[in-house]
Amino acid sequence: MANTSPAGVPQSPPDLAQVGVGMTVVDSAGAEAGTVSAVQPPGTPVRPDTVTPAAERLMAAGYLRIDGSGLLSNDTFAAGDEVARVAGSEPGIPGVVHLQVGREQLSRAAP
Repeated sequence: MANTSPAGVPQSPPDLAQVGVGMTVVDSAGAEAGTVSAVQPPGTPVRPDTVTPAAERLMAAGYLRIDGSGLLSNDTFAAGDEVARVAGSEPGIPGVVHLQVGREQLSRAAP
């Protein structure tokens, strides 16, 4: 996924180290996707509980586990390169992770 500035200039993806557990996650349409429950850096050996091709991609890119929001929602994963930006947090107020994909495009956690 290409991460670009408003002027269309390519940028590197935000550092996953900026993301913390408890941050709100919103998708590309601005809809709340849930809350960050775990963060793994690129190259992690920690395998997410999702289908094999997606798990391997997530491990290579780093990933966020997102506790789903809404009735009957399940957990999902966002790859590090699917993060558009991270809005900083203030003491006592968690930040917001903005994705560059819709929540329907996120990898679903195994039931």
